[in-house]
Amino acid sequence: MKNKNNNTWSESFRYVVGIIIVVAFVALLLYAREAVKALVIAAFVAYLISPAVSFLRERTNLSRIAAVNIVYFSALIVLVGVPSVLTPIFFDEIKIVAQDLLDLSNDISSMLSYPVRFGGMVFHFEQLGESLANIQNAVLTPLPEKALALLETTSVSVLWFLVIIVSVHLFMSEWPLIRVRILELAPPAYHDDMRELYKRVRNVWMAYLRGQIVLMFIVGIVFTIAWMIIGIPGALVLGVIAGLFTLVPDVGPFLAAILAMAVALLEGSSWIPLSNFWVAGIVLATYLVLINLKNFWLRPYIMGRSVHMNEALIFIAIMIATILEGIMGALLIVPVLASMVVILEYLRRRVLGLPPFGDDGSKQFVAPPEKIKPLRRTSVRAQEKRIKDL
Repeated sequence: MKNKNNNTWSESFRYVVGIIIVVAFVALLLYAREAVKALVIAAFVAYLISPAVSFLRERTNLSRIAAVNIVYFSALIVLVGVPSVLTPIFFDEIKIVAQDLLDLSNDISSMLSYPVRFGGMVFHFEQLGESLANIQNAVLTPLPEKALALLETTSVSVLWFLVIIVSVHLFMSEWPLIRVRILELAPPAYHDDMRELYKRVRNVWMAYLRGQIVLMFIVGIVFTIAWMIIGIPGALVLGVIAGLFTLVPDVGPFLAAILAMAVALLEGSSWIPLSNFWVAGIVLATYLVLINLKNFWLRPYIMGRSVHMNEALIFIAIMIATILEGIMGALLIVPVLASMVVILEYLRRRVLGLPPFGDDGSKQFVAPPEKIKPLRRTSVRAQEKRIKDL
């Protein structure tokens, strides 16, 4: 007997509910933007170390949870142990670099405290010098009345750090289920498109982020050797900083070079018989040569052709992201933009009635036919096994 009770929502009501859900979700993201930032950082960290989980599972019979726990706690040990081991090694050089920066700040403040005469013009930078001195005092010698605010800020930072640490484990252990749920947000007819789109976006991130990790190590080693050859004090620390700053494309290496030039201006070279000014010039010339070799040869070779973006656009985007969101913004903006290009291209082709993906309508990285099945409400283990190739 046919059921006369029709509980299906009307199309207009479904649209209204959908719009309300989207607006509420966007409002929640804006309200909890600090939490969103923490979760983004956690997802980024989880993504970087997740290949170790896949590697371990492919070569052992461990369950995903066991592999995640091994990789996760090993990463925590490295995170704590490496700084503990390297700090005594770098301690003397860190003191040299820190003292040089302090001396340079004092010299600049002293120089700006007097009018600067150039030709027939007089420039007054006294206020800038006072501001620099105030910043230095605020950083190096905090006032007692600021102790409570400093303690509060530190406590909040520790709590956010704990949120990130726990979220990393959550993302690593539950990602197969999260991935299935994200794909299921699309109508069943578009599940194949969503899988293909996910693969293409994932390949963009893999090419960019893993390439940046490789560049970090290469740049750190090369710049350390270069500064040692020139004879700059603290060459090892400056090289490590150059490598780490490479994670922030374009902006990071430039800041690392400025830091090395500042040390050269104050300390000079341990063996080159030239003034500190000329040693700083040699540092600048070395940086320009090495960074151009990286940008025009090493970087394209490592990263391939996965991210097709104009260099000027990348530089502008990185600068804006650095101003708005700091280091993490600069680190993530390029793969985020590249992912948006992939998604917008898919939407453009759908709107115009074209095949959803290019390549003459064929799909790249498509799974074998027997593995492309509709997503069903099966067990988490079965879902994970079915989409393992993603």
